[in-house]
Amino acid sequence: MDLFEYVREKNLEKEAPLASRLRPTTLEEVVGQQHIIGKDKLLYRAIKADKLSSIIFYGPPGTGKTTLAKVIAHTTSADFKQINATVAGKKDMEDVIKKAQDLKGMYQKKTILFVDEIHRFNKGQQDYLLPFVEDGTIILIGATTENPYFEVNSALISRSSIFELKPLSKEDIKKLLERAVYDVEKGMGSYCAVIDEEALDFLADVAGGDARSALNAVELGILTTERSTDDKIHITIDVAAECIQKRVMNYDKTGDNHYDTISAFIKSMRGSDPDAAVYYLAKMLYAGEDIKFIARRIMICAAEDVGNADPMALTVAVSASQAIERIGMPEAQIILSQAATYVATAPKSNSAVNAIFEAMDNVRKMKTTVPSYLQDAHYGGAANMGRGIGYKYAHDYPNHYVEQQYLPDEIKDERFYHPSDNGHEKDIKEWMNFLKNV
Repeated sequence: MDLFEYVREKNLEKEAPLASRLRPTTLEEVVGQQHIIGKDKLLYRAIKADKLSSIIFYGPPGTGKTTLAKVIAHTTSADFKQINATVAGKKDMEDVIKKAQDLKGMYQKKTILFVDEIHRFNKGQQDYLLPFVEDGTIILIGATTENPYFEVNSALISRSSIFELKPLSKEDIKKLLERAVYDVEKGMGSYCAVIDEEALDFLADVAGGDARSALNAVELGILTTERSTDDKIHITIDVAAECIQKRVMNYDKTGDNHYDTISAFIKSMRGSDPDAAVYYLAKMLYAGEDIKFIARRIMICAAEDVGNADPMALTVAVSASQAIERIGMPEAQIILSQAATYVATAPKSNSAVNAIFEAMDNVRKMKTTVPSYLQDAHYGGAANMGRGIGYKYAHDYPNHYVEQQYLPDEIKDERFYHPSDNGHEKDIKEWMNFLKNV
C-alpha cells in the first residue's frame, strides 16, 4: 500500500458511519454472542488458532455477523476477500477464485471469502462456489439473516458449520451506545455529547437487539442536536425517540406496565375479544417488544385456553412462531395478528390444563404400577415374566376400540380429562360417550 492509498483509507474510515467505525478488530472487543465466542467455545478457539473451516453466520440484522467476519479478517494470516451477494456477479467470484488459486499454488496461502447476504445468491451462484470450498481453494464465510437451511444449498450447508447469532441484550446495546458517545478514538467523544440514562434505556429497548439501529440513532442525534448553554450536546429521551422514529410510550419492558400489557393481551385472547387482543399486540410491537416472546405467549394461550375445543389454534400459533423467525419485521406483525385473532375467536376450553394438573397431583401423591398386559413385551424373556400377556390390540376390534383398563389398578376409577361442550370438544365428548356404550 503506498502513501496515497493509506491516506485515502484513513479518510474513508473517518467518514464511515458510526456503526462501521465502532466495529471491533479483536474478539475481546466484541459485545454479546458469548454463546459462540466465549473463551471455551469452538469458534473462539478456531479464530484464535487461525484454523477456520467454512462457516455460516445466521441471525437478525445488527447482531454482529459482519463484525465477526471483520475480526477474522484482522486475525487471520489468510488472504481475506469480501463480496456482497446483492451486487456481486459471477465475474466477481471468478476473480476471487483465480487469485485464491494463484496464492494457494505459488505460496501455499489460504484465502477466506466472506459473502455477505449469501442467501441472495441463486442456486447457480452457490453451486459455482461448491467445488472450490470442497478442494480448499477458499474457506467460505457466509452471512445471512435468513434460515440457511431454507436459503443456502444443502451441499454448502453440509460442508459448513452454522453459528446462530442472537439479538443483543439490552445491556449489550447500552454498552455499545456508551462507547459510541464517549469513545474519542472510534466513537463520537470529540463532540462532547452526553446521553441521559433514560435515553440509553429507551434506545436499548426499542432497538430490539439490533445494535446498528441504535448506533445510527445516536449518531443522528449527535450530528443534528444543537449545543446547550454548557457547550455540550445532550441526547435526551425525546431526541432519541425522534432519531429512531419511535414514540416514547408508557411501556417499560422491565417494569409493571410491561407485564400489565402482556397480561391484558393474554386475557383478551382468553376472553374472546379479538379487538382488544390486536390492540395490545400493536402496543407491544410499537414499543419494540421481542416478536418471539409475543409468539410464545400466543402458543401458550392456544394450548391453555383453547385446547381441544379447536386443535387448529395451536397449529396456527406454532406456524406463526416459525414464520416470524423466517420473515422478521415488519411483515411479522401481520402473522402475529392472524394468530392472535384466530386464538381470540376460537372456542375455548381449559380441560387439557385441568387434566394434566390433576394427573400431576395424583402422580405426586400415589405410587402405582403399570398393568402387566400394558408393559413392554418387545424383548426376549418378557413373556416368561408375564409382560404383555392379555393385551387387546384396539385396531382388531370394531370402531378401533375395545374396552380395556389402561390406568393402574390403584387409580383405575380416576378421570382426569373432562371435555367441555365447546367446539371440537363437544364432538370428543360425544365420541367418548359412544365408545362407552358400544
